Amino acid sequence: MASCKSCSAPLLANTNRCQYCGVRNDVDLHAKHDFSVHKQASDRTCPHCDQALQTIQLQLDEAFFIERCTDCFGLFFDLGEVETLLNHAVNEVRAINLAHLDNVNIDRYQKKQPVKYIKCPVCREFMRRTSFAQKSGVIVDSCRAHGLWLDSGEVTHLMEWKKMGGQLLHEREQRKKPRERPVELSRELDLWQSSMPKQTIGLESDLLDVLAYVVKKIL
Repeated sequence: MASCKSCSAPLLANTNRCQYCGVRNDVDLHAKHDFSVHKQASDRTCPHCDQALQTIQLQLDEAFFIERCTDCFGLFFDLGEVETLLNHAVNEVRAINLAHLDNVNIDRYQKKQPVKYIKCPVCREFMRRTSFAQKSGVIVDSCRAHGLWLDSGEVTHLMEWKKMGGQLLHEREQRKKPRERPVELSRELDLWQSSMPKQTIGLESDLLDVLAYVVKKIL
């Protein structure tokens, strides 16, 4: 059984919060805080504090740069960088612990957090708010062209989510979703078939089947 790093009391199963002293104990994460300042002021702006972000280099296997705000400690990741960091920081996970996932989200849930739309640090267009993944408990602000913003503490939240099998759960749920044919494509095919003369519908059905098969393969 793991022990609290603050008071050494035993930690209960499926939780990182000590029942005796109340301190949260981070899970075993690699290279979580090891970084160096690469550039004091980048050309990207904090969406909350409206000041230049600082470029830092994380100590991974190769050069890995992200932007952080020195005031609110938010972080901006280019496309795909969050996944790279999670893969490096969390060992391979083979099981899903739903009870611990629930507790992680309960512990880290920020009550009365106002909904606020913020601008991308790069293009300054408003970003969209979306859940990072299945049962992650983290709403990220993302720009389709440049990357996503995580507020202070959300990186650790995602690391704990992955450690407890959150990514495995997300991938499992994604596989369950059926691959649906786009609505517009379905409408076009239906209109095409309805416009055929009755005597040719049977002849053209084979062609439609082949076309649908090809389109499905492409999509």
